[in-house]
Amino acid sequence: MIENVAALAHGFAVALTAKHILFMVAGVCFGLVVGVLPGLGAPNGVGLLLPLTFTMEPVSAIILLTSMYWGALIGGSTTSILFNIPGEPSSVATTFDGYPMAKSGEATKALTFAFLSSGFGALFGVVVVTLLAGWVTRFALLFSPVEYFAVFVLAFASFIAFGGGSPLKSVVSIALGLALASVGMDTISGSMRLTYDVPDLIRGISFLVVVIGLFGLGELFETMQNPAAAKPVATRLDLAGVVRAALEWPRYGVALLRSAVIGCWMGIAPGGPTAASFMSYGIGKRFSRNGPRFGKGEPEGLVCAETADQSAGSSAMLPMLALGLPSSATAAVLLGGLMIWGITPGPTLFSERPDFVWGLIASMYLSNIVAVVLALATVPLFARMLQVPFTITGPIIALVCVIGAWTVAGAPFDLWLLLLFGAVGWLMKALDYPIAPLVLAMVLGDRTEDAFRQSMLLSGGKLSVFFASPLPATITGLALLCLVVPLAGMALKPRTARSAAP
Repeated sequence: MIENVAALAHGFAVALTAKHILFMVAGVCFGLVVGVLPGLGAPNGVGLLLPLTFTMEPVSAIILLTSMYWGALIGGSTTSILFNIPGEPSSVATTFDGYPMAKSGEATKALTFAFLSSGFGALFGVVVVTLLAGWVTRFALLFSPVEYFAVFVLAFASFIAFGGGSPLKSVVSIALGLALASVGMDTISGSMRLTYDVPDLIRGISFLVVVIGLFGLGELFETMQNPAAAKPVATRLDLAGVVRAALEWPRYGVALLRSAVIGCWMGIAPGGPTAASFMSYGIGKRFSRNGPRFGKGEPEGLVCAETADQSAGSSAMLPMLALGLPSSATAAVLLGGLMIWGITPGPTLFSERPDFVWGLIASMYLSNIVAVVLALATVPLFARMLQVPFTITGPIIALVCVIGAWTVAGAPFDLWLLLLFGAVGWLMKALDYPIAPLVLAMVLGDRTEDAFRQSMLLSGGKLSVFFASPLPATITGLALLCLVVPLAGMALKPRTARSAAP
């Protein structure tokens, strides 16, 4: 650990140059724009910048790309809070409380809390990477497809147990998400599934199209149905409001620490930022004294989602560097960049290329601070958007949704899917079905199926493989416990009601 701190000091000497600071600022600014635009996303943003880095030094290139990544993660919360349109998949959980806060006139507070929580989670993840690089690398090596599947099941089960609402409706939502994730070509056998001879379904149903439809158009349809909700929101737009919110933010210290730990675990394990934000939100709702207010504009729910999102994003860099195992789409693109620059990720990377690794880690500290400062400076500007009448913002939101869906693949079929899932989102809200489990299932569906198949191949088709060793047995046991508790509670409710009846 002491050696890591000394190496980090050398990394700061590498990162603290005028050229690298300029790359950080430029990357963060570009990332904020990428995060705000739904459908573009951090992976596409990194992909767009990657060709520009081929002639750069590897340290400079990775600093530019990762700075854009942090900016995109922070910027993704902006449209989630203001318009209920997630700019990033991992920003979906931010909409649950961020958007109600904005609608009630607390946009400045919501944005400030989101940006500060993002910065805290990111820095916490970088500290974990700094101090526990060796231990975490050994821990990540313990994960086989068996452990991967157990973690994914735990993510689903925790949302059923802690998500609130009807557990059965959550199960239905998860089942629908898994079905949508299975549409298209089977990644293992190559066979077509649930395409119904529609050529456009061969490539599957885009997650981003579904999310933009469910949240963006779904909210737009609901607002059109309720004209009273379309009135401009009155909110204070001064920097003093940002300062007041920043002074109130430390009250949620317990939620910040808990969410940061959950995010680090899901970042190092195969969960990723999206699963981390959902799990943190569900656990926060379960154990917070303000749990019943989650989903209605509770600041603690926003803190839980944003902190875990950024913490997972930062800590996910470690398995990518130390093991060459990307746990997200963005990490996979960055991994491709490393290979192009002639750098092979693996356990020996820390010893063979210390300037590169520790220069990158040092830049993560600096670029996250730059991202938070720049984001906070734009809070009054973004909050002003809510004072624009709905007759102007409504068509703009619809246009942004259409552009976001079109940028995914440039396919007209995606626009029809966008309209379809907009109607589905409006219907699910009307029937009180949770949308979050569906989104989580779409994110993890393919990876869950692949992990299960690989586990069955390794064990010869025996389900006992999930209890054959302590690590998967513990994770699987926790998942089963999360499933049993709400189902037992539902079974006991009718008996309690009958015994209480005269």
